[in-house]
Amino acid sequence: MRISSIVRRAAQVNGNGLASNFQDRQHDWSQFDSRVSRLAAGLAGIGVGQGDRVAMLSLNSDRYLEYFFAVPWAGGVFVPINTRLAPPEVVHWLNDSGASVLLIDDNFAAMLPKVQGQLESVKTVVHVGDGAPPEGMLSFEALIDGGAAIDPRDTGGDELAGLFYTGGTTGRSKGVMLSHRNLVVNALQFASEVGFNAGSHYLHAAPMFHLANGAATFANTAMAGASSIIPGFEPVATLRSIQENKINIALLVPTMINMTVNHPQVGNYDLSSIKDVLFGASPMPEAVLRTALRVIPNARFHHVYGQTEAAPVLTALPANRMVEEGPLAGKIKSAGLAIPTVEVRIVDENDNEVPRGVVGEICGRGENVMLGYWKLPDLTTETLRNGWLHTGDGGYMDEDGFIYVVDRVKDMIISGGENVYSAEVENAIYQHASVAECAVIGIPHEKWGEQVHAIVRLKETGEPDEAGLIAYCHEWIANYKCPRSVSFVAEPLPLSGAGKILKTELRKPYWEGHAKQVN
Repeated sequence: MRISSIVRRAAQVNGNGLASNFQDRQHDWSQFDSRVSRLAAGLAGIGVGQGDRVAMLSLNSDRYLEYFFAVPWAGGVFVPINTRLAPPEVVHWLNDSGASVLLIDDNFAAMLPKVQGQLESVKTVVHVGDGAPPEGMLSFEALIDGGAAIDPRDTGGDELAGLFYTGGTTGRSKGVMLSHRNLVVNALQFASEVGFNAGSHYLHAAPMFHLANGAATFANTAMAGASSIIPGFEPVATLRSIQENKINIALLVPTMINMTVNHPQVGNYDLSSIKDVLFGASPMPEAVLRTALRVIPNARFHHVYGQTEAAPVLTALPANRMVEEGPLAGKIKSAGLAIPTVEVRIVDENDNEVPRGVVGEICGRGENVMLGYWKLPDLTTETLRNGWLHTGDGGYMDEDGFIYVVDRVKDMIISGGENVYSAEVENAIYQHASVAECAVIGIPHEKWGEQVHAIVRLKETGEPDEAGLIAYCHEWIANYKCPRSVSFVAEPLPLSGAGKILKTELRKPYWEGHAKQVN
């Protein structure tokens, strides 16, 4: 299974069909195939060879779509960079991955001088914007125009195709190694489950660096469907693209759906083309779902669950179960069933499968499960022990095989669809000279699902300053990871017998009255 093969097939079976649509640029699949193969040649010409890492820091564009296929075509490994990271985090991702080439657009080019002296492996920077490239950068379009196409150099199978970084439990992001097989298999699994086909016209509104959108990227390409792309999510831009481009399938996290269907201008747009809306990353509030079903009555809604380590989809709730009434009701709060060829089970602390209805850790296995964590063999062994991916999510399976997520074994918060690991936030807070002790927890939030909240004990000389401490965190970590609220306490935080802070005790007052410890 090779990523290049899905582009070749798309050009073969739908050569004149629309491949990409971005602003004033459109390419059919024959043109897309030609551009990708020539971009691969350009990358090879600047030294990208087998296994070399090529990073990209950019907003959504048609060039981002081409990047995902040209890099493996050249034999390289793509490393998408989260656009919301603070400069120190970007440096870590680039250095840890060993990226030798960085593609960057105009939105982030100004960051480069601030970090360039800290980059250990980046040798070449490619400008993916329009116009002349800044001094010291190569031109993306010049790489495409500079030479003849090359045959694919990816060998496929278990060859490493991409490094997707996810938050770290120790405060450092870790690279998830996904192979060609992982990504292509999950694309086919995903496509069959939610209805991608050659007639699909998919909207890239969710960030393209994120593997949730990546799953749709590979699935849509595998089916030779069309892609319309906006630089980033914004409700009116999303509504306008749906109407103008007759979008019929889109992936949006619940907060995006909420902002779109409740936008005051939503009634000004024709949304009748939308047939399928995919959502994941966090549960869908029932009130939002009811509004969405009313505003987009022709659409089927699909809840998908997974994580980066599964490339990323493990389960999906069939659209016909996304109902509150009738014989198929009763499953709307579940994360669905295992997708085709994936096995899911619930285990106890000794990895023994528990009876139906009993809460344990959700585990999965299949050809979509990652190769492991980049340069972290011990963590890989622990996460993939006994041949199963241990998700870190607590949940149960009902008698019909539906999965329900009720808690997180990992110390992780999901806010607005983004994973935030408490340790990363705590590491930033501890840099502050006035902080003696801190703990970061997730608390319920109506709009974002969960909110990052810090509980801090200051040194004797420290003065409580919520705004100042939050602003300080912005210097170290991405905006979405920073605390939205801070509680200051005078007494030491409660500890377990092993000396660990008892976050379960700290969380209790905020989650009182909730049936589960995730929102």
